[in-house]
Amino acid sequence: MSELETQGYEVGYDASGNVEITEGVSRSDAPDGVEATAMEGGCTAGAATMEAAARSAGKSDILDQYAADYPVGPHDQPQSMCPAFGSLRVGLRMKRTATVLSGSACCVYGLTFVSHFYGARRSVGYVPFNSETLVTGKLFEDIRESVQAMADPDKYDSIVVTNLCVPTASGVPLRLLPKEINGVRIVGIDVPGFGIPTHAEAKDVLAGAMLEYAREEIKAGPVPMPASGKSDRPTVSLLGEMFPADPMMIGAMLAPMGLAAGPVVPCREWRELYAALDSGAVAAIHPFYTASVRAFQAAGRPVIGSAPVGYDGTAAWLAAVGEAFNLTADKVAAAQNQFLPAIKGAFANVPINGTITVSGYEGSELLVARLLIESGADVPYVGTACPKTPWSADDAAWLETKGTKIVYRASLEDDMSAVEAIKPDLAIGTTPIVQKSKELGIPALYFTNLISARPLMGPAGAGSLAEVVNAAMGNKDRMQKMRAFFEVVGAEDTAGVWEKSPNLQPNFRALNVKKLEKAARVAKAQEMI
Repeated sequence: MSELETQGYEVGYDASGNVEITEGVSRSDAPDGVEATAMEGGCTAGAATMEAAARSAGKSDILDQYAADYPVGPHDQPQSMCPAFGSLRVGLRMKRTATVLSGSACCVYGLTFVSHFYGARRSVGYVPFNSETLVTGKLFEDIRESVQAMADPDKYDSIVVTNLCVPTASGVPLRLLPKEINGVRIVGIDVPGFGIPTHAEAKDVLAGAMLEYAREEIKAGPVPMPASGKSDRPTVSLLGEMFPADPMMIGAMLAPMGLAAGPVVPCREWRELYAALDSGAVAAIHPFYTASVRAFQAAGRPVIGSAPVGYDGTAAWLAAVGEAFNLTADKVAAAQNQFLPAIKGAFANVPINGTITVSGYEGSELLVARLLIESGADVPYVGTACPKTPWSADDAAWLETKGTKIVYRASLEDDMSAVEAIKPDLAIGTTPIVQKSKELGIPALYFTNLISARPLMGPAGAGSLAEVVNAAMGNKDRMQKMRAFFEVVGAEDTAGVWEKSPNLQPNFRALNVKKLEKAARVAKAQEMI
């Protein structure tokens, strides 16, 4: 570490690669042992310790912004995969974009594994570190050298560098990376598990950072036109990943009003960001993209909540679009009259009869519940890992009038309790909810693969869920027979086939519980010091 760094300054580089010295936070300001614990313990140091270390290392502004953008609820963090998977996925799906991770090797291994499991077809860069390079600041130099070597304008438009938990806690200053190298944009983000609740919201971290970068480029001068060209009609940008047919369906519903569907954010290539920011309005289809909404609002674009789902939702959404564009009532009515009868007919042709609980972490849980209710189903419970935002307020109000209880930042325990108490004809949820439901003899569907992988918007969405939902509910008798058949096999301690009764050790278990409780009390006491 240089003498300047020990005095509380950060040494970095400007956009031209020249040395740049800025005032920072001295490591001596950190609470005794906090930073050392975070570095030595890594991810196992605990969220509170990691956050304290990050704040002492100069990351307070970032963490405060995340806390404002992604507020927690009754639970600090719903149980889901590492949040960084969300931002990693966004970068890997973009053309001419390279991705570099900075974090513990075990985390990088897990993230690259799951990204390739979900179909990534490109490499993920990794800058390794050890205690010495982390403490001395050499890790930042290694990252800078890596992006310098990668910045080939013939291959890339942008390089995304992501700090995972340990580099964030240690204050690795990605903001000091050059903004551009050889014409290649460098986007540095911090995506710590202790600062961002879900991987869905981590998508917004990168999408928002890219939109803000693109907005600054637009302000600086002319930018390239997207490969798809410029629409001859005003456009509505769509915020949130969705089934590929949904943007086309939305475009068809906008056409009678003289409008067109713009790019879907997160985008698939950099130049689409310019077109998205050039839209006349933004539809927050997924309502948790807070940083992205902030970038659009800074560009002067109005934001429309909810989505064109079901009869009521489509009618209200088209009216909101007309208001955002100051359209005449007859243009709005033309779109409504063209599509609303088709939606009503689709619901009538494939009704759903039964009680269904809905839970997930995609952000579209409220929209799916609306579709199910308009199809005829009773949906008493919706749990979402995402937070409550203004952009889902209309959906929440509509569902509440139908007697639906909505739990934001729902935990696995919330969702399981709902299934156990309601005993629905079908449970839609995450993998553990599906497993728990089937153990109870209740049919279940995995939200991400079987519900999100279907159109939800307009007439196409009105009848899309009925086939799979009715087929699943039709298996209830078979599920009950299977449960009865295997019931003698046992569960938990008696799971499997036993020739004799299991040799349980209740005394050992009681002793182990006491040890765990004591360890928890010690940890709590240390937090208070």
